[in-house]
Amino acid sequence: MVKHLLVAAFLLAGFFKPVQAQLPPKRELRAVWIATVENIDWPSRRGLPVEQQKQEFINLLNTQQRNGMNAVVVQIRPVADAFYASPFEPWSEYLTGTQGQAPNPYYDPLQFMIEETHKRGMEFHAWLNPYRAVFNASRNNVTPNHISRMRPQWFLTYDNKKYFDPGVPEVREYVTQIVRDVVRRYDIDAVHFDDYFYPYRVPGKEFPDYASYRQYGQGMEKDDWRRYNVDTIIHMVSIAIKQEKAWVKFGISPFGIWRNKNKDPEGSYTNGGTTNYDDLYADVLKWLKNGWIDYVAPQLYWERGHRVADYELLLNWWAQHSYGRNLYIGHGAYRINSNAAWNNPNELPVQITETRTLNTVQGSIFYSAKSFNGNPRGIEDSLRNHFYHYPALRPVMSWLNFSAPESPYFADAFERANGLHLHWVDGDTTSRTNQYVLYRFEGREVINLNNPEKILTILPQSPDPQYVDSTYQKGKEYTYVLTSLNRLQNESLASDPMYIRIVKGKTKFYFDPEP
Repeated sequence: MVKHLLVAAFLLAGFFKPVQAQLPPKRELRAVWIATVENIDWPSRRGLPVEQQKQEFINLLNTQQRNGMNAVVVQIRPVADAFYASPFEPWSEYLTGTQGQAPNPYYDPLQFMIEETHKRGMEFHAWLNPYRAVFNASRNNVTPNHISRMRPQWFLTYDNKKYFDPGVPEVREYVTQIVRDVVRRYDIDAVHFDDYFYPYRVPGKEFPDYASYRQYGQGMEKDDWRRYNVDTIIHMVSIAIKQEKAWVKFGISPFGIWRNKNKDPEGSYTNGGTTNYDDLYADVLKWLKNGWIDYVAPQLYWERGHRVADYELLLNWWAQHSYGRNLYIGHGAYRINSNAAWNNPNELPVQITETRTLNTVQGSIFYSAKSFNGNPRGIEDSLRNHFYHYPALRPVMSWLNFSAPESPYFADAFERANGLHLHWVDGDTTSRTNQYVLYRFEGREVINLNNPEKILTILPQSPDPQYVDSTYQKGKEYTYVLTSLNRLQNESLASDPMYIRIVKGKTKFYFDPEP
């Protein structure tokens, strides 16, 4: 009953857009997580030869690009190790098979992944785990120069894993330094933390941070002190990112329940045994209210109608609690075929549909890449043929105030057997252009750049920009329009249109609407 009253309240509050035949959104984040810990998604196994590593990642990108994704979230620091050339931490065993061993022949995987991702016009979000340091403490597989050996006083063992102690000030400085280094040296688009702050509780075991609490607790209740520790590192990382590069975004993907209503009037009508605030000590709402993070992507991995954590209820709750920051919904693609609800081929499609009814939701991230293998329950078909059939610009962030580029302009067009060849000139003298958007309108229809179905393609910036419209049909009339995007997806003014008109049976190209 409560749920139905909530939904009615949302409708009255105007949160839902009218339910009718809608255009797909012109702007939407469409992303997938690529996990490297335990070789979940990439590479497929430890010690894979370098060329196979590269080819696997290229294949993964190509598949997700065909699925319509415009961003990837790649785990580059799973356990205080590195999928890049770090001056502080050893190479990851999940990459080479032995922690501390560099790829041979040598390459920098992070540099490679960023370049391949950007080549396809996609964003690269660098996913780092801040506190997990050793995935299996009973295995003696860490290098002598691993930080857990160099600074053992910073670490605690809990449930056979080693964690940085969030209560130690030097730990916060160290993790911030790691993030700052990545932002400074690599052309990433965002820094991404997931849900692992203080570890998930293990029944009957208490996280053993007694010593650091005695030393640094300053009379606070322990729960408040733990939240203070996590708040502090989020704030420190936020400042460091923007000091290095003001355009690099900071996103958090928390556990799907912030707090239950029975503990806090601001909480959700859920009965989750675990919550961010009370168990992981992550006060995500505080970070959003204070503007410390640019986006939040709660992991709503439950189905609609779930007894404890209903997807629809949580979707609506988060839609009211993003505080002006971007909200992307984390979908549990890995849940497909896991139970009766997820055997329904409509479960995930309906979830995506519902995110699009809410004005304060700007996209989706799917966990994880391998969950799409084999097109389970036709999910790839749904994305390619329906939801993500048309390209989408990524959402803007108004608080990251960067000017849009100057407009490009058409230079030439000519027919060939394989389609219409279009050439244009990048009119931007400020070097802000990162991508181009090419729109096409048929016949003499009104130019409407708000209609994403008219986006023919989105292309990376290049010195000699051009495109072959292979769907061009000789003898038909068209209108083409160009815009430019900066790396934060601010769009330029439109170019002068180029009109393809048929005059006395011949194709003519004009920059005036009427021949």
